[in-house]
Amino acid sequence: MDFFESAYEGTPPWDIGRPQKEFVELVRKGEVTGSVLEIGCGTGEHALFFAKEGHEVWGIDSAPLAIQRAKEKAAERGLHVHFLVMNALALSKLGRKFDTATDSGFFHTLSDDDRLVFVENLADTLRSGGKYFMLCFSELEPGGYGPRRVTKQEIQVSFQDGWTINYIVPAVFESRSRKQGPRAWLSSISRI
Repeated sequence: MDFFESAYEGTPPWDIGRPQKEFVELVRKGEVTGSVLEIGCGTGEHALFFAKEGHEVWGIDSAPLAIQRAKEKAAERGLHVHFLVMNALALSKLGRKFDTATDSGFFHTLSDDDRLVFVENLADTLRSGGKYFMLCFSELEPGGYGPRRVTKQEIQVSFQDGWTINYIVPAVFESRSRKQGPRAWLSSISRI
Protein backbone atom coordinates (compact mmCIF):
# COMPACT_ATOMS: atom_id res chain seq x y z
CA MET A 1 0.00 0.00 0.00
CA ASP A 2 1.42 3.41 -0.89
CA PHE A 3 1.80 6.35 1.48
CA PHE A 4 -1.30 8.22 0.32
CA GLU A 5 -3.61 5.21 0.36
CA SER A 6 -2.48 4.35 3.90
CA ALA A 7 -2.88 8.00 4.98
CA TYR A 8 -6.59 7.80 4.10
CA GLU A 9 -7.09 4.87 6.48
CA GLY A 10 -7.27 7.70 9.02
CA THR A 11 -7.63 11.43 8.43
CA PRO A 12 -4.45 12.93 7.00
CA PRO A 13 -3.39 16.40 8.23
CA TRP A 14 -4.17 18.00 4.87
CA ASP A 15 -7.79 16.76 4.92
CA ILE A 16 -9.36 19.65 6.83
CA GLY A 17 -13.00 18.78 6.06
CA ARG A 18 -13.56 21.83 3.88
CA PRO A 19 -11.84 23.56 0.96
CA GLN A 20 -8.69 25.57 1.58
CA LYS A 21 -9.55 29.26 2.04
CA GLU A 22 -7.24 30.17 -0.87
CA PHE A 23 -9.50 28.25 -3.29
CA VAL A 24 -12.69 29.67 -1.78
CA GLU A 25 -11.26 33.16 -2.43
CA LEU A 26 -10.40 32.25 -6.03
CA VAL A 27 -14.03 31.29 -6.62
CA ARG A 28 -15.31 34.43 -4.89
CA LYS A 29 -13.05 36.55 -7.14
CA GLY A 30 -14.37 34.79 -10.26
CA GLU A 31 -10.98 33.30 -11.17
CA VAL A 32 -12.22 29.69 -11.33
CA THR A 33 -14.21 29.43 -14.57
CA GLY A 34 -15.93 26.80 -16.71
CA SER A 35 -15.13 23.12 -16.36
CA VAL A 36 -12.74 22.22 -13.54
CA LEU A 37 -10.22 19.40 -13.07
CA GLU A 38 -9.17 18.93 -9.42
CA ILE A 39 -5.80 17.13 -9.41
CA GLY A 40 -5.03 15.07 -6.31
CA CYS A 41 -8.57 15.66 -5.06
CA GLY A 42 -8.31 13.51 -1.94
CA THR A 43 -11.74 13.12 -0.33
CA GLY A 44 -13.17 15.76 -2.65
CA GLU A 45 -13.73 18.93 -0.62
CA HIS A 46 -12.48 21.27 -3.37
CA ALA A 47 -14.20 19.39 -6.18
CA LEU A 48 -17.50 19.35 -4.26
CA PHE A 49 -17.17 23.06 -3.49
CA PHE A 50 -16.63 23.85 -7.18
CA ALA A 51 -19.63 21.67 -8.12
CA LYS A 52 -21.81 23.45 -5.56
CA GLU A 53 -20.76 26.72 -7.20
CA GLY A 54 -22.15 25.45 -10.52
CA HIS A 55 -19.05 24.10 -12.27
CA GLU A 56 -18.77 20.81 -14.14
CA VAL A 57 -16.05 19.07 -12.11
CA TRP A 58 -13.77 16.07 -12.45
CA GLY A 59 -11.65 14.99 -9.48
CA ILE A 60 -8.76 12.58 -9.75
CA ASP A 61 -6.58 10.93 -7.13
CA SER A 62 -4.32 7.88 -7.08
CA ALA A 63 -5.69 6.69 -3.70
CA PRO A 64 -8.79 4.48 -4.15
CA LEU A 65 -9.87 5.02 -0.53
CA ALA A 66 -9.84 8.81 -1.01
CA ILE A 67 -11.97 8.51 -4.17
CA GLN A 68 -14.40 6.19 -2.38
CA ARG A 69 -14.86 8.79 0.36
CA ALA A 70 -15.23 11.57 -2.20
CA LYS A 71 -18.01 9.65 -3.96
CA GLU A 72 -19.76 9.05 -0.63
CA LYS A 73 -19.62 12.78 0.19
CA ALA A 74 -20.99 13.65 -3.25
CA ALA A 75 -23.93 11.28 -2.75
CA GLU A 76 -24.63 12.63 0.75
CA ARG A 77 -24.57 16.24 -0.51
CA GLY A 78 -26.50 15.57 -3.71
CA LEU A 79 -23.68 16.90 -5.90
CA HIS A 80 -22.43 15.47 -9.19
CA VAL A 81 -18.66 15.19 -9.68
CA HIS A 82 -16.80 12.73 -11.92
CA PHE A 83 -14.39 11.13 -9.41
CA LEU A 84 -11.72 8.80 -10.83
CA VAL A 85 -8.81 6.81 -9.47
CA MET A 86 -6.04 8.01 -11.76
CA ASN A 87 -2.34 8.81 -11.87
CA ALA A 88 -1.93 12.57 -12.41
CA LEU A 89 1.12 11.86 -14.57
CA ALA A 90 -1.29 10.43 -17.16
CA LEU A 91 -3.85 13.26 -17.39
CA SER A 92 -3.83 13.15 -21.18
CA LYS A 93 -5.64 9.78 -20.92
CA LEU A 94 -8.75 11.71 -19.84
CA GLY A 95 -9.15 12.64 -23.51
CA ARG A 96 -10.77 15.99 -22.81
CA LYS A 97 -9.95 19.63 -22.11
CA PHE A 98 -10.80 21.77 -19.09
CA ASP A 99 -11.06 25.52 -18.54
CA THR A 100 -9.53 25.36 -15.06
CA ALA A 101 -7.27 22.91 -13.21
CA THR A 102 -6.63 23.10 -9.48
CA ASP A 103 -4.04 21.47 -7.25
CA SER A 104 -3.97 21.72 -3.48
CA GLY A 105 -0.82 19.96 -2.36
CA PHE A 106 -0.02 17.73 -5.33
CA PHE A 107 2.82 19.53 -7.15
CA HIS A 108 5.07 19.56 -4.09
CA THR A 109 5.01 15.73 -3.97
CA LEU A 110 6.65 15.39 -7.40
CA SER A 111 10.28 14.62 -8.20
CA ASP A 112 12.05 16.85 -10.74
CA ASP A 113 11.51 14.27 -13.50
CA ASP A 114 7.84 13.78 -12.61
CA ARG A 115 7.28 17.54 -12.71
CA LEU A 116 8.21 17.53 -16.41
CA VAL A 117 5.80 14.67 -17.14
CA PHE A 118 3.04 16.33 -15.12
CA VAL A 119 3.40 19.72 -16.84
CA GLU A 120 3.27 18.03 -20.28
CA ASN A 121 0.10 16.15 -19.33
CA LEU A 122 -1.44 19.26 -17.79
CA ALA A 123 -0.79 21.14 -21.05
CA ASP A 124 -2.71 18.43 -22.95
CA THR A 125 -5.63 18.77 -20.53
CA LEU A 126 -6.11 22.55 -20.36
CA ARG A 127 -7.69 24.59 -23.14
CA SER A 128 -5.66 27.46 -24.59
CA GLY A 129 -6.18 30.29 -22.10
CA GLY A 130 -7.16 27.82 -19.38
CA LYS A 131 -5.79 28.40 -15.90
CA TYR A 132 -3.98 26.17 -13.42
CA PHE A 133 -4.16 27.19 -9.76
CA MET A 134 -1.61 25.53 -7.49
CA LEU A 135 -1.15 25.67 -3.71
CA CYS A 136 2.17 24.13 -2.62
CA PHE A 137 4.58 24.26 0.31
CA SER A 138 7.04 27.15 0.02
CA GLU A 139 10.76 27.07 0.71
CA LEU A 140 9.99 29.79 3.30
CA GLU A 141 8.47 27.07 5.52
CA PRO A 142 11.17 25.54 7.76
CA GLY A 143 12.03 21.91 7.02
CA GLY A 144 11.81 18.92 9.27
CA TYR A 145 8.35 17.58 8.43
CA GLY A 146 5.91 17.34 5.56
CA PRO A 147 6.49 17.44 1.82
CA ARG A 148 9.28 18.87 -0.26
CA ARG A 149 9.46 22.65 -0.37
CA VAL A 150 9.09 24.43 -3.71
CA THR A 151 10.80 27.69 -4.64
CA LYS A 152 9.27 30.41 -6.74
CA GLN A 153 12.06 29.83 -9.26
CA GLU A 154 11.22 26.10 -9.51
CA ILE A 155 7.63 27.02 -10.38
CA GLN A 156 8.83 29.53 -12.99
CA VAL A 157 11.21 27.01 -14.57
CA SER A 158 8.58 24.24 -14.62
CA PHE A 159 6.12 26.48 -16.48
CA GLN A 160 8.45 28.44 -18.76
CA ASP A 161 7.44 26.89 -22.10
CA GLY A 162 3.85 27.25 -23.33
CA TRP A 163 2.61 28.96 -20.17
CA THR A 164 2.16 32.44 -18.73
CA ILE A 165 2.62 32.87 -15.00
CA ASN A 166 -0.04 35.34 -13.84
CA TYR A 167 1.17 35.42 -10.24
CA ILE A 168 2.94 33.49 -7.51
CA VAL A 169 1.96 34.91 -4.12
CA PRO A 170 2.61 33.93 -0.50
CA ALA A 171 -0.21 31.90 1.04
CA VAL A 172 -1.01 29.55 3.92
CA PHE A 173 -1.66 25.82 3.52
CA GLU A 174 -4.30 25.10 6.16
CA SER A 175 -3.72 21.91 8.15
CA ARG A 176 -5.35 19.92 10.93
CA SER A 177 -1.96 19.43 12.61
CA ARG A 178 -0.91 23.07 12.96
CA LYS A 179 -2.95 26.05 14.10
CA GLN A 180 -1.01 28.40 11.84
CA GLY A 181 -0.70 26.42 8.63
CA PRO A 182 2.58 26.03 6.74
CA ARG A 183 3.80 28.77 4.44
CA ALA A 184 2.92 28.15 0.83
CA TRP A 185 2.83 29.61 -2.68
CA LEU A 186 -0.44 30.17 -4.51
CA SER A 187 0.17 30.27 -8.26
CA SER A 188 -2.03 31.22 -11.18
CA ILE A 189 -0.63 29.92 -14.46
CA SER A 190 -2.31 30.17 -17.88
CA ARG A 191 -1.93 27.80 -20.82
CA ILE A 192 -0.88 29.71 -23.93
